[in-house]
Amino acid sequence: MGRQRQWLSASVMTHVLMWPLWMAAPSAWALSADLEGVDDEVARNIRAYLQNIEEDEYTENRLEGEIRQRTQAAMRVYGYYEPDITIDLPDDGSPKLTIEPGAQVTIETLDINILGDAADDAPFVDALDRFPLKEGDTLRHAPWDRLRGEFSGLAIERGYFDWGFTDRRMEVRPYLQSARLYMAFDSGPRYQFGETLITGSQIQPERLQRMRPFDVGDPYLAESLARYNQQLAETGWFSSVSVTPRLETAQELTILPTGGGDPWWTSATASQPERPRVSSAALSSVLSVSQQNDTALPIDVNVEPANRHQFEVGLGFATDVGPRLRFGWDQPWINQYGHSLDHDLYLSAPEQRFTGVYDMPLDDPLRDSYRLQYGIRNVDDSDTDSLEGTVEIARRWEFDNDWVQSLYFRTTYEDFTQGGEADQVWLFYPGIQWSRTRTRPQRFPLWGDRQQFSVEYSDTTWGSDAQFLRLTGDTEWIRTYGEDNRFLARVSVGAIETNDFDKLPPSLRFFVGGDRSVRGYSYEGLSPRNEQGKLRGGQQKLTSSLEYQRRVTGDWWGATFVDAGDAFDNWGPSDLKKSAGLGVRWISPVGPIRFDIAHPFDDDDDNWRLHFSIGPEF
Repeated sequence: MGRQRQWLSASVMTHVLMWPLWMAAPSAWALSADLEGVDDEVARNIRAYLQNIEEDEYTENRLEGEIRQRTQAAMRVYGYYEPDITIDLPDDGSPKLTIEPGAQVTIETLDINILGDAADDAPFVDALDRFPLKEGDTLRHAPWDRLRGEFSGLAIERGYFDWGFTDRRMEVRPYLQSARLYMAFDSGPRYQFGETLITGSQIQPERLQRMRPFDVGDPYLAESLARYNQQLAETGWFSSVSVTPRLETAQELTILPTGGGDPWWTSATASQPERPRVSSAALSSVLSVSQQNDTALPIDVNVEPANRHQFEVGLGFATDVGPRLRFGWDQPWINQYGHSLDHDLYLSAPEQRFTGVYDMPLDDPLRDSYRLQYGIRNVDDSDTDSLEGTVEIARRWEFDNDWVQSLYFRTTYEDFTQGGEADQVWLFYPGIQWSRTRTRPQRFPLWGDRQQFSVEYSDTTWGSDAQFLRLTGDTEWIRTYGEDNRFLARVSVGAIETNDFDKLPPSLRFFVGGDRSVRGYSYEGLSPRNEQGKLRGGQQKLTSSLEYQRRVTGDWWGATFVDAGDAFDNWGPSDLKKSAGLGVRWISPVGPIRFDIAHPFDDDDDNWRLHFSIGPEF
């Protein structure tokens, strides 16, 4: 049996070509009939069969015959093969059908066999075990048709390209109320993955070969090809990716047609390498000898390089920082090893920063890499004035459970004035971070969570200007109940253990307050103060938030929330700052836009504060 190639049938092509005409034609009025004698699923199926009848296009006799024929067809799928149907067609009103269903056909013989390699393949065996009908049961067509479709779908998904039904019969004897069902599915041999041919890649082919989720000789699985295609696309190295099996049918090997020209299959295989052709007689003799061993399926990977330079500009506004501008310059690949370089410029009134990331992927570029990060940052906000330069070398792993682990060594120089106290410090410290972010969908998550935990340590022994142990942890959750109720919860903690707190720069101290912290208070306006009453930052922090959102209409949501938190020096705050408020959410084309009005309960001015921001929660 030769390999099968699935082509568009003439009926499918007719549907495609006629679709515009059908769309332009007036829609058919559904015939509404009153039914007696049947109910539940049988009645629903009859109405479904009758729904496209246009009464005005039939004479009375033809209309009665059409209704009878369709009703019989609708009842046969439930085993009713000899119903007694009385049809009343009044001059006005709906037709009335009085139905005596009669006896249902039962299954006398049920003979289903799986032949070939699929006989021992678990998904096929499971599909057969799940088949709900057995001898003596009432005949129902749907499970029979479903099993047939399941076998053919599994065959294509699992590499049985020579599959076919050697027997597929449903013999019904209505006068005996019995049916005999026969199905013999011959899968033929299961194909294995052959060699992978990569074309069009600017990245070393060996790197792409190592990304394959399959090896040569593994049983073919369509899911593995889809995963390979997705992984190649996620690298960012390519503008297009195509991973396909090379299906060489017997027709592709035969000689050209007698009348000359190309055979009909040429256009469908134009992207595949041209192969020599042999005579039909030679082909027949060769196939009889070689077909049994010809089960290695080569894989063709065709890629096109992504643009080497990609630019992105973003504008935004938040009450914390006012207008903000972001300019990104991304180089998704800079050499044949797949190294990438990403630069980011961020500008706002209180903060300006320029950062870069040089990424060096390892054998699994999506999960394992070395990273060199560097940047310069200037902050001039309230009681903080800081100029910071940082260089970091990191090793990054992403695990199968979506957790990301990053082990890094960072060096920072910071020239700062905090609360009137100025200093210049060099810090050298290693750190480790674990994080995971899951959201769906991306633009406005209805389900998601984000976790992050990090540990950093610095010691004067190796030349750092301060000794400290710094720990931070954050968790955020989004859950939606029904279609209109969305809940958000957030907790953030941080702690620093040190005897050199005055040497710690503002970038490592804790400040609380603002749009994404404790609303109702100014941006990073909560922390311990020095003798002059100026903010000096805290050694610990704790913030929490609980928010409920309710869809008002379409993309508009209302919100109510309660926030609490503070930054402090002692282990445990004496009293957290609290606030509550109301808000509006609009899911705009550029992302969620949030507008909140919050009232602080522990502020001397006792003023309401407005908060406005653009972008998802995380």
